[in-house]
Amino acid sequence: MKYYYLLIALVFSVVCNAQMEPVNKEASKEVKDLLTYIGNLNGQILSGQHCYSHETNRFYDSVKNMTGKYPAIWGADFYWSNGEVDPGYKLVNEVIKKHEDGAIITLMWHVGKPSDDAPYGWKESVQSEISNKDWKDLVTPGTLVHKRWLDQVDQLAIHLKEIQKNKIPVLFRPYHEMNGVWFWWGDKKGEEGFMKLWKMLYQRLTDYHSLNNLIWVWNANAPRDIPKDEAFEYKDFYPGHQFVDVLATDVYHYDYEQKDYEQLLELADGKPIALGEVGQLPNVLILEAQPKWSWFMVWSGWLKTANTDEGVKDIYKYSNTITRDELKNEH
Repeated sequence: MKYYYLLIALVFSVVCNAQMEPVNKEASKEVKDLLTYIGNLNGQILSGQHCYSHETNRFYDSVKNMTGKYPAIWGADFYWSNGEVDPGYKLVNEVIKKHEDGAIITLMWHVGKPSDDAPYGWKESVQSEISNKDWKDLVTPGTLVHKRWLDQVDQLAIHLKEIQKNKIPVLFRPYHEMNGVWFWWGDKKGEEGFMKLWKMLYQRLTDYHSLNNLIWVWNANAPRDIPKDEAFEYKDFYPGHQFVDVLATDVYHYDYEQKDYEQLLELADGKPIALGEVGQLPNVLILEAQPKWSWFMVWSGWLKTANTDEGVKDIYKYSNTITRDELKNEH
């Protein structure tokens, strides 16, 4: 395995004396080194591209074709659908390949409601409503819904453990955009809402399954007040610093509001922040005004549908943008 970015992390930790401590006290060396590297980017930003799942890398490859460079971060999804009850086994193989190529890995989880059976329909399950009773049962140990949720998490853990065996650190961003109204886990404010679900997931994967290769990325959506498509204030869904390594947000439709950036920075209080998903890439002026973003990840086909070739090239030529080959060059 080639951990190019780990050597960079060591250099930064010596020069800057800014070791970033993961929230998981048993976190692997690879996690500690990668988190330290991310925490010491000092105005540089890691490039990233989402690729849906194990089935295609065409968007990742498209960046190379457009710019001559591969993104530093490769992203994919544990989405149990498209006729497959669980594609995780195939996804793990691709994660290993991309890691060997020198990419940093980020993984998400568009999972259906625990009351439903896999494969999960998108509108029928992932983006459907959960009843108040089912939510209460979900966060209450001993109930049928809670047991079904444990089964979901335990199945996911099988794949994360395989990745851990290969000593691969993962930027893990489950239950994303929780401050929005479009996923079943969304718009659940308060201690018995999303905060509790996040803590339950953290404790099951960390304490029960001993998964120590995860960097926990709490990934909200940029706040907005569009009727029936709202995304609410970050703070109402934040579970606390002891359960989060990186705070991220998703920005679509070029909605890079300075006030939202400042709000996330304040909530982070020294922890790294990132652009978990973007549609339109930020331009250089935005990145100069918002220099604390640790990475961006373009969402799959939006690379082509929402950006011009020239706009993509401009960001990849920006002196502060880090690509995969630059991770290697530092080695």
